[in-house]
Amino acid sequence: MLLLILALLLATVALAPLAARLLGRNAGWALSVPLLASAVLAAVTYVPSSSGAPHTESLTWLPSLGANLTVRIDGLSLIFLMLVLIIGAGVLIYSTRYLGKGRPSSFYFYISGFAAAMSLLVLTDDLMVFYVAWELTTFCSFFLIADAGEKGRQPAIRTLLVTVFGGLLLLTATVIMAVTTSSMRISEILVDPVWTDSPGLTAIVAVLLAGAAFTKSAQFPFQAWLPDSMVAIAPVSAYLHAAAMVKAGIYLILRYTPMLGEVAVWNVLLISVGLFTALFGAMTAIRRDDLKELLAYSTMSQLGLLVAVVGIGTPTAVAAAITHTIAHAIFKAALFMSVGIVEHETGTRSYAQLRTMRLKTPVTKAIVVVSALSMAGVPLFFGFISKEYLLQAGVAAEFPPSAVVLIVAAITVTSMFTFAYSLRYIIGVFGGTTKTLAEVDEPVTVREAAPTFWLVPALLSLATVVFGLLPWLLENPVADASSAAAGQPYEPGLALWHGFTVPLGLSALIIAVGALLVVYSGQVGQALRAYRAPIRGVDAVEYLRQGTIDLGAKLVTGPSGTTSMRRHLAAPMLGLLVIAVVGVWTLTDIPDVVADRSRPLDWIFVLIVALGVAASVSAKSRLTVVVVISIAGFGVTLWFFSLGAADVATTQLTVEILTVVILVLILRRLPDRFTPETKAANVSSIALAAALGVAAMLAVLALTGRREKSAAAEYYLREAENVTGGSNIVNTILVEFRALDTLGELTVLGFAGIGIYALLKSRPLLPARPALMDEASPVRSALANSVFLRVTTRLIGPLIIVISVLLFFRGHNETGGGFVAALVGAAGFGLLYLSAPTDRAAKVKWPFLALIGAGVAVGAATGLVGYLAGSFLEPIQFEVFGLAQTTSLVFDLGVYLAVVGMVLTAVNMLGGVQDPGSPDAPLEREPEDHEPDPMDTAPVVGSTAASAVSGTEGIDR
Repeated sequence: MLLLILALLLATVALAPLAARLLGRNAGWALSVPLLASAVLAAVTYVPSSSGAPHTESLTWLPSLGANLTVRIDGLSLIFLMLVLIIGAGVLIYSTRYLGKGRPSSFYFYISGFAAAMSLLVLTDDLMVFYVAWELTTFCSFFLIADAGEKGRQPAIRTLLVTVFGGLLLLTATVIMAVTTSSMRISEILVDPVWTDSPGLTAIVAVLLAGAAFTKSAQFPFQAWLPDSMVAIAPVSAYLHAAAMVKAGIYLILRYTPMLGEVAVWNVLLISVGLFTALFGAMTAIRRDDLKELLAYSTMSQLGLLVAVVGIGTPTAVAAAITHTIAHAIFKAALFMSVGIVEHETGTRSYAQLRTMRLKTPVTKAIVVVSALSMAGVPLFFGFISKEYLLQAGVAAEFPPSAVVLIVAAITVTSMFTFAYSLRYIIGVFGGTTKTLAEVDEPVTVREAAPTFWLVPALLSLATVVFGLLPWLLENPVADASSAAAGQPYEPGLALWHGFTVPLGLSALIIAVGALLVVYSGQVGQALRAYRAPIRGVDAVEYLRQGTIDLGAKLVTGPSGTTSMRRHLAAPMLGLLVIAVVGVWTLTDIPDVVADRSRPLDWIFVLIVALGVAASVSAKSRLTVVVVISIAGFGVTLWFFSLGAADVATTQLTVEILTVVILVLILRRLPDRFTPETKAANVSSIALAAALGVAAMLAVLALTGRREKSAAAEYYLREAENVTGGSNIVNTILVEFRALDTLGELTVLGFAGIGIYALLKSRPLLPARPALMDEASPVRSALANSVFLRVTTRLIGPLIIVISVLLFFRGHNETGGGFVAALVGAAGFGLLYLSAPTDRAAKVKWPFLALIGAGVAVGAATGLVGYLAGSFLEPIQFEVFGLAQTTSLVFDLGVYLAVVGMVLTAVNMLGGVQDPGSPDAPLEREPEDHEPDPMDTAPVVGSTAASAVSGTEGIDR
């Protein structure tokens, strides 16, 4: 059932763009149904496990590696899962009225993705899956914040930087825990005795996990991203800052409490940082004019209370934190939605501006009053019960009396300011008074929003009243969650009245002092403004970001930002040389090299390669290097053919051809001659190149060269055809035996293509260098210069297509396969581009990013189909018209699409077919409808590559 829930949520993510396209903003109604259904399934699944061990499900992922997808549900994960799903469904419904008619497509995709990622995070029992889900929430939040438009770009980047840093801390802790315990199961790691036997290691893990939680839950000094992200629309804030993203950090520290609850550094970090953040957020919130910003600092403060109380570590404290997590999610989601209604109807969130408006919105005001009073901790509301529980946890803390007094005092003072800013929020949403309206010439009157707009926040407000009057409804869920988080059975005893207790007295004091803070809010705000920090958190993040960029520019871009080949290559060559030196001293048990098996023909190829290298080293022109270095490349190709490695040789041949095409596109924008080097620089370059050459030779001899076949090679030669039905061992290794490696490489290739597109889209190409050819030359015209290629293309173009298709289908048994076939097909596109008289006329304007995405998707989908045979990427054999086929052929199709897309990306972006700098501006004059005389010497604008050969300008600016 748990796996079914995850599958249902994943399907929701996949269908969200289609639903948004068909239904517009009303897609939120349809998309909320799977989330609510998942909540019901989770509740039904948990019932049998409430009296025994947690319900666990496992799906075999890669049996040969022992990798499984394991999910489990206990009381703690159930609470957080319900918050994620139910409030997520509410946000989707609320968004149907909040969103504009032209916006919902990407929003619904990312919000559904966020719900799926958070659900996976709270259900998984696998360390690495937990980390992946953690990072998925980071990226979803980045896109949701950035979706706010230009104003959201910088806040989204700052949020990403902070939370990704926390992800790195979590990854480090994940590796340490996995290696130390030899397990990836979270439930096993929590009870491993190593944590009591190794206190130093435990302290390191505690610091790393706490740091990760602080970044996600906006705790000092990582708190700046939360108010900074308030540029996001109200539904995003209601979800991310009430039920989802910020709660991920709280879930993390609660989940690891059984392991770290008695570790001193864990307790000190959580309590000190949590209380400081709580006080800072509360004292800042009371001074905000923007009501949404007020709620952001309020969220930061409430999260600080949760972190601090979890740090106390007792079962009472854990139960209090879980209770307040529920209360906070309910009233804060309602408040963020209410401020969204106010902003949507009035056009402002400013406290001062709202005080000059006449707001006739009785339902919205009722929602605000109930939710804000719950946040303030007023009796009869659920927030009062959870706040008293926090106070009780502080009073019952098992620390020295002075520490207990300090903790309780901090919670109490924070709650006083919470009461004050809650009432200030209520006053702001009520609009102008008779006095303030009298000062306005024509006050604006705002009417109530549509019922479907306030339906969800009204239900949430009702929930905080019901749970406040009948808290026993949550007794069992909180008890189960507390027992799971504390590692021992615990009964919370939720009730509205516990008698005359210390927490009750403190609650009375909080309300009294909070009321005074409201009455004297002006004086309080003025006093607090005198104690401003010397630097804002956002500025600190920006300084760190810019400092990192400047440092990178100094250390990397500065030395390499030159046309000097030596400076470009020195750093990576030195790095490889260091690796080689380390390898000489560390590699052991290397098999002996067998007798020399060289043939006389081999030395001919060595001579060809040496001639190509020598010519390229002595060349002074970049264009000359492109030509002569191909001698070495084609020499290696012939060598592979002579050795019988037809697949490798074919790949080398097509790569050489395409490399020349890409290099020509780049050369036109670089100086024709290399930067002159000093004699000392030449000597050092020769020495470095020679050392690296020796290191490469030794590496080949040590790792691969001149020895008998390995056991793996013998197995492939003996069993490949029997196991796969294919006689081409190279292809069967790539698409069957090691298909997971190929899928990884395929994904990396896709990211590389996207990276090329993104870089060239954001940074225009360098201007073309001046023409080298005499204007009187008969081949200066790009149209005339490409006449032979155009005629040739018409003849061999169809032949290239046939060869590409033939290589693709014969790859399982003969030389070929998806990769080689794609390179041949891409070479055909290169020919189409080179033969075009202009960039715009080149018939290579294919959707290259879609091809890359389709290739990766086909590869992954083929892997999922393998589950029908029992394992991810397991090939399935079938027949088509009596011919034996296998799903590895479909997998190879993914490779084909991605490779073609990658090459087309380079040709389109570097060739100026799709201008990365100015997508809307024309690149050059379109060719005339009639074709001029091929020998016409009038200057005609040609394609970049064709012009590069002749030295002409390729883009008419």
